This record gives sequence, C-alpha cells and structure tokens, in this order.
Amino acid sequence: MSARTHLHRLLVAIGSVALLGLTACGGDDSSDEANASSASVVDDPMMDAEEPEVSLPATTPTELVITDITEGDGEGAKSGDTIFVNYVGVLAEDGTRFDGNFGRSPFAVTLGVGAVIEGWDTGLVGMKVGGRRQLDIPADLAYGDTGAGETIKPGAALSFVIDAVAIVPATDAADKPAVTIEGAANVDAVETDDLVDGDGAEAAAGMTVALHLVAFRADTGEEITGTWEQGAPVTFELVEGGTLPGLLEGIPGMKVGGRRQIRIPFADAWGTDGQQAIGLPAETDIVVVIDLLAAF
Repeated sequence: MSARTHLHRLLVAIGSVALLGLTACGGDDSSDEANASSASVVDDPMMDAEEPEVSLPATTPTELVITDITEGDGEGAKSGDTIFVNYVGVLAEDGTRFDGNFGRSPFAVTLGVGAVIEGWDTGLVGMKVGGRRQLDIPADLAYGDTGAGETIKPGAALSFVIDAVAIVPATDAADKPAVTIEGAANVDAVETDDLVDGDGAEAAAGMTVALHLVAFRADTGEEITGTWEQGAPVTFELVEGGTLPGLLEGIPGMKVGGRRQIRIPFADAWGTDGQQAIGLPAETDIVVVIDLLAAF
C-alpha cells in the first residue's frame, strides 16, 4: 500500500486503529493483519525471544483474576481510553498458545466499547504504561459456550500476559481545535507551526504515533475531513510508506500534548491528482492540524 493510499484510508475511512482480534463478535477478517492478530489457531507461532511465559493458574478460573507482575508508571487506563498492548494468550488448562503479538506492532484496545472479550475490557482497566499484567479469564468472560477457532474450545478459560506500551486518554469531540486557515497559494516545501507546545515524549522517525487531526484545503481554508468526531485516534508509523511524505517530515519533533499545524505541498500529499473523495482538488496543497496523543 502506498503512503498516499494509506493516509487516504486514514482520512476517509477514519479510525484506522481497527480493533481486530479478541473481538466479542468474531472480529474483522478483512486483512492479513486482522487474521494474524485474531484469536484463532496459530499453527506455527513465531515465538519472539522476548515473549514472556504464562504461569498457569492452579485451578481453572471461575472469575476474573488480575495479577500485576510489574505495576508501571503514571495514571491507570480508564474506560474510554485506548491502550496499546503486547500480549500472549494460552489456554488456562494446559498452556496451549493460541495468539500473541510480541515482536510485532502493539495492539490497540479502546476500553469500555465492547470491542474485545469482557475479560479484557474489565481486566485492562487500571493498567499503567510499562506495566505487565496477567489475566486469568473464565469462559463466560471469554468466548463462552461458543469458543473461537479450533484451539479455543467451548467452555475454555484463557490466560494472558499483557504489557502496556502506551495509553491514549479518551478524547472529546468538543476539544477539537477551532482553527481558521487563511487560503493561500501553493508552497514548495513542508511548513510547520507549533500552536501548542507539548511536554511529553518527542516523536521521532521510526516511532508509532497516535493523534487526532483536522485537514483543510490550503487554497480556500475549507475544512475537508478529520478524526475528532470519530472518537478513536488514528495511529501509524513514522516510516517511509507509513503515511504521507509531508506528515513523515512534519511530525517528528512534536511532543505529546502538542498541537502542530502542517502545510503540505500537493507533491508531498496526493500529488497532482488530489483526493476527490475528501474534497481535495488536483494540484492543491493541504493543511493538517495535529494533536499528538502518544508516541512510542
């Protein structure tokens, strides 16, 4: 997927942090990534060297058991927050591994919206960044009498070890920035203006960022799309092909909590064709106002 296609998906299909895998309703199997992270049979799991072992409970859990192995720092995750995690899951009965993502990109979970099994939705509340937690989950808080795939049989209890990589606090559409963009002629290079200085982690090339954005036509100042109303932040990697070249250039140096206005020449956005699906004409620059929520 090209950078331009990727951000088109971010802006048009807003909410690219898809809650794939471990879903209460079976998940979205529309991509290889979804299939790779869903709670299904792992025929030949690539066991990352840093993947932790799961200590099996002495007896099959009949209620949710939460064990903090490492506490972590900062405020705990709350309902509405999006928590990015690495995890490994096994059957509580015999330790059969069925899923995990250590060695891959963190998995995003928005708490309290019913997008994951209830044992996760409840069990991840209170986790802190840098924390490691084990969840021993009874069947009725996992996949119940239905099961999932060939490995997770009906009535199976599950055990997970989960690391919290980052937490993005719940956002409110009312906090969307009120920014007026004056129409102007095209420019030849990316221009940035920090509207609010952040005080958190600094974004750098190669990192993953979570953010909200509002996008405008640069020639008229007309708002054309954004993410605030959707609720969930968008997430992508600051690597070549991970987003528009203009964002890849304009975001590094921002700190979490900051707000930056980035003017992107059309050559570093969608090129001469523009992006008609979001109302951006051919050969038209774009202005994006970004609120940086996490960088890791």
